[in-house]
Amino acid sequence: MLLLIGSLSLGWNTATADVYKFVGRNGQVVYTDSPRHRGYKLVIKTPEREIKPVTISLGAGRKLGNGVESEERPSPKVVRGLNSPGYVPLMLSGQSQKGRSLDVRRMQYANVIERAAYKHGLDPALLHAVIQAESSYNPGAISSKGAMGMMQLMPGTAARYGVRNPYDPEDNIFGGARYLRDLLGMFRSDVRLAVAAYNAGEQNVMKYGYQVPPFAETRGYVSKVLGFYNSYN
Repeated sequence: MLLLIGSLSLGWNTATADVYKFVGRNGQVVYTDSPRHRGYKLVIKTPEREIKPVTISLGAGRKLGNGVESEERPSPKVVRGLNSPGYVPLMLSGQSQKGRSLDVRRMQYANVIERAAYKHGLDPALLHAVIQAESSYNPGAISSKGAMGMMQLMPGTAARYGVRNPYDPEDNIFGGARYLRDLLGMFRSDVRLAVAAYNAGEQNVMKYGYQVPPFAETRGYVSKVLGFYNSYN
């Protein structure tokens, strides 16, 4: 699968910079801010932010022929510039620094996530949702329990799926995607149960009658992942 990044016109005087995504029949992924047809899907919406104009006075009224000063003022010029009091740079509009960083990381790893999802028959949106909940796209993440990398693989899980370097994004994502696919197969494509098993282990889901285990952490995790998943669709 190929990832193509279209030309995104993110100049300082741009009011919006929505990003659209299109997946071709051959698996080619294209991101652009200028969709060419209805097959493109909006993935990043940048809210419009008002840019206040700066009014520059051009001086007092003009002198008339009889020496009387006219009350009429010249039409003011409107300037939008970097030093304007109301100017808000595009990179600062619409979202927090944390949100911008998350979007950058999401785009950075979109290619490998798309390829892993395609290979293992997963919805890329579900893979994105799990990664966001687990590590916020941080390949160096490590938990107090020893879970590692973007998909927070435990050492045993990493070994089971042949992940040699859990801190390598591609190695980690492909191993985690394979594990998630197996969980979906085990629980008959029930996303809630597969996600619960990803957090609490498949044995706990079975132990509690093929239901989400009554653990506060697991229930909160399932709610978070499904929330992210729904936001991508």
